[in-house]
Amino acid sequence: MRHRNKGRKLGRNPSHQRALLRNLASALILTERDAEHDENAPKVKGRIVTTLPKAKEVRPLVEKCITIARKSLPHQEAAERLDCGAERGSDTWRAWRNSPEWQSWNQAVAPVVAARRRALKLLGDKKAVEILFEELGPRFADRPGGYTRILKLATPRLGDAGPQAILEFVGVRDRVREKSQRPVFDEETVADEDVTNEEAAGESPDTVDEAAGDQPSSDEPEQQ
Repeated sequence: MRHRNKGRKLGRNPSHQRALLRNLASALILTERDAEHDENAPKVKGRIVTTLPKAKEVRPLVEKCITIARKSLPHQEAAERLDCGAERGSDTWRAWRNSPEWQSWNQAVAPVVAARRRALKLLGDKKAVEILFEELGPRFADRPGGYTRILKLATPRLGDAGPQAILEFVGVRDRVREKSQRPVFDEETVADEDVTNEEAAGESPDTVDEAAGDQPSSDEPEQQ
């Protein structure tokens, strides 16, 4: 029985499972990097291709990290307002460092530092954490969850025929549903059709009478 056994083993022991999910989550976030001069540049930004069970397992981890970055945005904005903006080590910065304003800034920035450390513990990659807090957090600031989607691929993986899937961030390649609109006719065309219908309706009784007059009456005796 699988009581209290949540998740998929993915053919690995627990430590290898955690390492696999951490690497997949970091790989998805690192596709958002600026890789113009990178030798190992990602083919498509914000998207990775993996097996369907792995995509289903790593998706909660990615969304958890983005939620951590998104919730730290108000604290980061408050800390930026209290920052002096002077160069570190300058006389202005030293004066600000010894003032009560630095204490206020330190209290405001503490939740941001804690959130970054928590994300670094989950991902294990400093570059991925930097992209997470600087790009993905502000991008999904107004979205309460559902930052990723899974798209199943029709072709299985070569070798073991494992089902493949795409794990990507939403908001970049979203499909826009357009409602079908009724055809719009010109007023002149509609008026011409109305006139034609009226003429046809006016001529129809006369045509019927003429056709009835041409036919012989059934009451008249037939001539032999």
